[in-house]
Amino acid sequence: MDARIPRPAELPPHMPSFADSWRRRLSRAILRMAGWRLAGELPDIPQAVLIGVPHSSWWDGIWGLLMKVAMGADVHFMAKQELFRGPLGALLRQLGGVGIDRSATKGVVEQMVDQFATHPKFWLGITPEGTRKQVERWKSGFWHIARRANVPVVPVYFHYPDRVIGLGPIFETSDDMEADLVSLRQFFTPFQGKHRGV
Repeated sequence: MDARIPRPAELPPHMPSFADSWRRRLSRAILRMAGWRLAGELPDIPQAVLIGVPHSSWWDGIWGLLMKVAMGADVHFMAKQELFRGPLGALLRQLGGVGIDRSATKGVVEQMVDQFATHPKFWLGITPEGTRKQVERWKSGFWHIARRANVPVVPVYFHYPDRVIGLGPIFETSDDMEADLVSLRQFFTPFQGKHRGV
């Protein structure tokens, strides 16, 4: 895919999307002025777990959210249930937020598997490092969600030197979680976040 950010009507038909809006146009304008572009191929699949790496700055969330809105891609993210109250909750839901109930008998993985089971089109974005600091080991929740929901993983990288948000090839999980994590980490090795690499 070239540097041009696709419009909602140009997204793959099976990819979850939302209609054109002033938010999308504003996001496209901001990304153009800041010099950010999209690289890679958008997969034509209705469900996926997207993993964003490296996550070294709160700016990753800003640029990622702007790119998602600019494309009209309906990518969801998790946030604690307490945030979904009042005006902030309405905004988070509009932006794709999904509330996590920490007090529920079902854990986070189970709650997200339920979301995939009840939504034919559902993309979920996760940062497997779990923090902006460098870590030796990723959190494995994303793998368990993808495995139990029987959906593929789509790697999404941030490469700040070229101001690129890129998509890697579809990754199908196997029975060997450790081998899968090693393979995914190797894919992200060339890319440099705002403050560090993988």
